[in-house]
Amino acid sequence: MARGWESKSVEQQQADRADEHKSARPPVSREQQERNRKYGGLLLSRSRLTQQLEAAANPRHRQMIEQSIAALNAQLAIMEEATQSE
Repeated sequence: MARGWESKSVEQQQADRADEHKSARPPVSREQQERNRKYGGLLLSRSRLTQQLEAAANPRHRQMIEQSIAALNAQLAIMEEATQSE
């Protein structure tokens, strides 16, 4: 009998936590989800290029990677400005 009461208590606690989780975050629009995904992809690309830059020995290759990182930084800055202006 005690086991039944305990499981009901656990179920209620889980339901309460689920409700708290749902109310903790406001819903995100599809556009915002897409922007977040693109922003994350740009950060990941910059991280990968930074690792490649550390390993690159050829000056021309390093220059190409540095230009790519600069382009990614510019895109990230544009996205940050657009987010702040909203």
